[in-house]
Amino acid sequence: MLSRTFYRPRIAHALIAALYLLAPARAQQPAPPAKDDEEVVRISTDLVQTDVMVFDKSGKFVDGLKPDQFELRVDGKPQQVVFFERVEAGTVNEDAQIAAARGTGVGAAAKALGGVALPLDRGRTVVFFVDDLHLSPSSALQIRKTILRFIDDEIGQNDEAAVVSASGQVGFLQQLTDNKTVLRAAAGRLSVRSYNIRDGQTPVMTEVQAAAVESNDQSVIDFFAEALIRETPFMKRETAESVVRSRATNILQQSNAVAANTLYTLGSVVRGFGPLPGRKILFFISDGFLVENGDTSLRDRMRLIADAAARAGVVIYSLDAQGLRTGQHDASESVSVDPGGRLAQTDMREVSAMQSPLFTLANETGGRALVNTNALGRVVSGALKETSLYYLLAWRPEGAATTTGSGSPKYQHIEVGVRGRPELHVIVRRGFFNAPPPEPPARAEKKKKVDKKAGDEAEPRQLSAAERDLVSALHAPLPRAALPTSLAVGFFHDQKIGAVLCVSVEVDSEALTFQQGEKRHADFGVLGAVLDDRGKTVAQFGQRLTVAPNPATPESQQHVSYGFQVPLAPGLYQVRAAARDEQSGRTGSAMQWLEVPDLNKSQLSLSSIFVGERAAGELKSEDTPKSVLLSTGRRFQRTSYLRFLTFIYNASAVAAAKPDIALQIQIFRDDQPVFTAPLSRLKSEEAADLSRIPYLAELNLGTFPSGRYVLQITAIDRAAKTTASQRASFIIE
Repeated sequence: MLSRTFYRPRIAHALIAALYLLAPARAQQPAPPAKDDEEVVRISTDLVQTDVMVFDKSGKFVDGLKPDQFELRVDGKPQQVVFFERVEAGTVNEDAQIAAARGTGVGAAAKALGGVALPLDRGRTVVFFVDDLHLSPSSALQIRKTILRFIDDEIGQNDEAAVVSASGQVGFLQQLTDNKTVLRAAAGRLSVRSYNIRDGQTPVMTEVQAAAVESNDQSVIDFFAEALIRETPFMKRETAESVVRSRATNILQQSNAVAANTLYTLGSVVRGFGPLPGRKILFFISDGFLVENGDTSLRDRMRLIADAAARAGVVIYSLDAQGLRTGQHDASESVSVDPGGRLAQTDMREVSAMQSPLFTLANETGGRALVNTNALGRVVSGALKETSLYYLLAWRPEGAATTTGSGSPKYQHIEVGVRGRPELHVIVRRGFFNAPPPEPPARAEKKKKVDKKAGDEAEPRQLSAAERDLVSALHAPLPRAALPTSLAVGFFHDQKIGAVLCVSVEVDSEALTFQQGEKRHADFGVLGAVLDDRGKTVAQFGQRLTVAPNPATPESQQHVSYGFQVPLAPGLYQVRAAARDEQSGRTGSAMQWLEVPDLNKSQLSLSSIFVGERAAGELKSEDTPKSVLLSTGRRFQRTSYLRFLTFIYNASAVAAAKPDIALQIQIFRDDQPVFTAPLSRLKSEEAADLSRIPYLAELNLGTFPSGRYVLQITAIDRAAKTTASQRASFIIE
């Protein structure tokens, strides 16, 4: 067993020992099983809450309303508002207000985050759900442009976003992140996956026409039956109508199956964001699909989605990807020629029929359907702006939850209005189930047949309960926080082996369970993986550690850290790490994306920025060997100094002269520069290798208020007239 004291890795400026921060650890036996105790804040049985937006005729949010001005009805019965707050989305106060509205208090919100301090500037959560199963090629192109515009112009410093597709074609990249490179790559994977329900028969029958046949619309039946008789003169009328009805049934079955797949995936995505605090905005983007037929299962699925959205705090804004619709088919579409006009009435209903689920999903979840416009980027911006403020109302349900005649939970309808203000437009969730409905069954996966052959390797050993806990935390789609775990990743370039990935994992020592024995100690396990942008594992790391406090170091300065390094080819990677306390069984996890550029292209580049701090009482940099005390959590006190290190690669030299590199140091908060240092020339005279010049500096944090910040370093090669930059986020407490 490896025994270590608490420590942080230090990087020396000389070779800056360069970043062989921590020695890779040796694998050891796993810890015994224990139960994870994570909790998620859910809608309380004491209070039921809903978010409400109120706008005037000009579309401006109506501020200053009081609780007694609202009329709240559930299934037509008046309800007393027992909790009322005006909420600004994307702030830390939003978490506390929602927790209070659920009757759980602020403490429950903190407990859901594992007891750690709430973030200071949280930002918005935005999801683009692209229904690529119902998307034309032209729509797919337009949607990619819209999402890329949002990534480049709209996403804020503290925002997180995800690009998800109904078919799953985005793959491993459809994760919530603030990394714009990942989001651009996810958007780039969107392409047409549209199904084809054409049965090869003529004339072509659309889904809406098939629904009309199912509804016994005789004019539509006559059109297709007579066309069939013209092709088959000896066919009887009754037989022709039977064939037409059979065609319609087959088309609708295919249509329903594809629509059900879209809604199943949407429901899973909505439920998956439940553990995240605050209100989430989901843009459901589709060309539309049909739900107006005899099969009620699709509407039932949409009710389940509406209920899941209410519990997860998700608001759906629907976008018609086709933009402005004229109701007329263009030359690229295969449609039936109808000189007699018998299909005209049915075809006129096609636009509204295909847009119907867009309206239903938006209206039921407190959002809006944004249809019949080509300015999709503008409506996305408008939706984000109008959801930035809302009122939070909560009421106490009457008695025990009632059920329907079949014993299933009852779907209750919500109505909210403002007394004496009929001109105001109120947007509210339309309904929810009064008890959590059972989750829809998972789609059956086809089992692959595996033939055993002589010489095959033996079955892999079964994992212990402790190992399963770690693996589960590592694979979880959202970070776990029962055991607060921080992760820092970065890269630098080594002349012999190329790009090197540096991983540092830190566990909150106060959350570990220490035991008394010959020496006071705590045992925990660390497991991690490096994955490429397709989700393939390219490296793994792990260790079981025993740590003991150092009496010579103040407890506030003691941290449990683990380091790992591996050479990597250029590309986009995600690092995942999980930790598990052996005694309590609590687990924590973290994940972070990193793009490793190709540094062999002779282009000006920077390594990652390695960030640390110098406490106010420590010696100044000129009085001590130049070094960086690395910080994994990147949370600093205002009384300390921010220290940072980066390497400049491929700086061009003019003849025998030294490289002429200017550096620009900036600090951003909420995307606004709050500090800009004067442009300074990089001193390269002492650099032993001009192809990789280190730059280390520090900054006094005393003048910055608490909050989330981003450090940006920009290198300007004045000889080659090129620039390169890197960013690193940190928090001032």
